Amino acid sequence: MIPFDTALLFVSVGLALALVPGPDNIFVLTQSALHGKIAGVAVTLGLASGLLFHTTAVALGVAVIFQTSQYAFVVLKYAGAAYLLYLAWNAFKASKSQLDDDRPPAETVPKLYLRGLIMNIANPKITIFFLAFLPQFVDPLHGSLVAQFYQLGALMFIITVIVFGVVAFAAGALGDWLKASPKAQIWINRVSGLVFIALAAKLVSTNK
Repeated sequence: MIPFDTALLFVSVGLALALVPGPDNIFVLTQSALHGKIAGVAVTLGLASGLLFHTTAVALGVAVIFQTSQYAFVVLKYAGAAYLLYLAWNAFKASKSQLDDDRPPAETVPKLYLRGLIMNIANPKITIFFLAFLPQFVDPLHGSLVAQFYQLGALMFIITVIVFGVVAFAAGALGDWLKASPKAQIWINRVSGLVFIALAAKLVSTNK
């Protein structure tokens, strides 16, 4: 079991990291502005769930593969970039009619969750970051290391949901303005597409 003071320090650092503006924040913001608060929460849960994958990779030693194997690292990052470009293409093709409802269709919510999940999992840099970050907060004297890793992963999940959830609700408030302005709808779709392209370019350009 992780001591309270260690958990408190981890939460403080985790909050600071989550609050730093970055690709994930922007992704949640654009999807919330486009599809509403529920969509933003779905994307947030997807991104946060991806952190549990990276936690598992670290706990089971899989992260070492991405750190030591250039091939595995390159395959995963290019697969992630290809998926992001696919999302960009869909964003550029999106029409005004897709934003007419107050909330996304029920079948769209799982897709948005999956979108956030795949985006997070397909970034090997996060696994490597977790490999360097999480071990600093575990200690064999406090029990199973695997259990401690999952405790930290759960804390990071909660932190991400809270911070990104606030972003989702704030951006979702733009919905009425977007529905009242067809030009704004098209503009935000284009911005969303550019965000996906930028994320793909950043992922491709990263090195271990």
